[in-house]
Amino acid sequence: MTPATTPAPTDTRPLRAAILGYGVSGRYFHGAFLGVDPSYVVALISTSNADRAEQARADHPGVVVVEDPRSVAEHASDLDLAIVCTPPTSHVELAQLALRAGLDVVVDKPFAPSSAEGAELIAEAESLGRRVTVFQNRRYDADFLTLRGLINNGALGNVHTLESRFEWWKPSGERSWKASTTVGQGGGILFDLGPHLIDQAVQLFGPVTGLSASLRSVRTDGAPPSAGAEAPENVAHLMLTHSDGVESHLSMSSLAAFAGPRFQVAGTAGAWRTFGKDPQEAALRAGKLPDAPGFGGESPEQAGELSHGVEPARTAPGIGDYGRFYRELAWALHSGGPVPVDPWDAVDVLRLIEAAHRTAHPTHD
Repeated sequence: MTPATTPAPTDTRPLRAAILGYGVSGRYFHGAFLGVDPSYVVALISTSNADRAEQARADHPGVVVVEDPRSVAEHASDLDLAIVCTPPTSHVELAQLALRAGLDVVVDKPFAPSSAEGAELIAEAESLGRRVTVFQNRRYDADFLTLRGLINNGALGNVHTLESRFEWWKPSGERSWKASTTVGQGGGILFDLGPHLIDQAVQLFGPVTGLSASLRSVRTDGAPPSAGAEAPENVAHLMLTHSDGVESHLSMSSLAAFAGPRFQVAGTAGAWRTFGKDPQEAALRAGKLPDAPGFGGESPEQAGELSHGVEPARTAPGIGDYGRFYRELAWALHSGGPVPVDPWDAVDVLRLIEAAHRTAHPTHD
């Protein structure tokens, strides 16, 4: 059921949320949206970084700040929801801790380091009568929402090929925990960006029946690229074949000084492409809050181009809306309706990531 068909909730008290981790994700992708949504109050934030703790108190006056995210269990009587946005090695442990303390849980991507652990986490939530969901915010990107609309209204005809990219230029490599997290712990660009690109492709075109992959750890010190499994990859290319015959070509790279189109989609009636990324993160980093006028809207220059074989024309600028995830979650938790992202979708994505590693590295353990 959707919010339109689910019975209206009778309990509409603000949900008391704990944000576990206050880096980029905790501050911008979660805290900023919770802070302007009357359905929530940010009651607790965990961070061991003094500067981030000070920022948390400024962003959410009156919030309790703790150093250890495991402290969420001690504060569970004052909470309803835990949002796990720590490094992926701790996702399962912290989600289990929160569930066992009687809280519902949101987990950042990647949901877990393995599909088996993700499935076990879902089973535990069900056994405890708690709700767990995954923050697939890229389902609410402006360009993705535009693309979905074009497909649904037939503007492209029957789509046969999707090209989707997340590419940027980081020749100095990753920083912080990303630099030291192994593939087995959920590290590498495929675990980092694959949950977004794979999920979007599956949402558009359905189950995957075939997969091929190229995963490489490209060195910037003059050493040759590694095609083995000994280092987390920083360049990844996947080709997915969907059950309806559509092919999705997904590219992820931290060594692309020229980024290709974010989306390029070809169908029997036309094609659509767009460059750049959804504007919401940049706006948040610039200090704009989600309730500001025009938040999430693309500029005319950011809008995609639609071609029917003649001179391309700009489509209408899209509007991204990450806050929709939390609006739908509040409805689900109050009404008993479905959570905005079925956690089994995330398990399916993890299975495809695991298949990609097996395909690219047959001996990868």
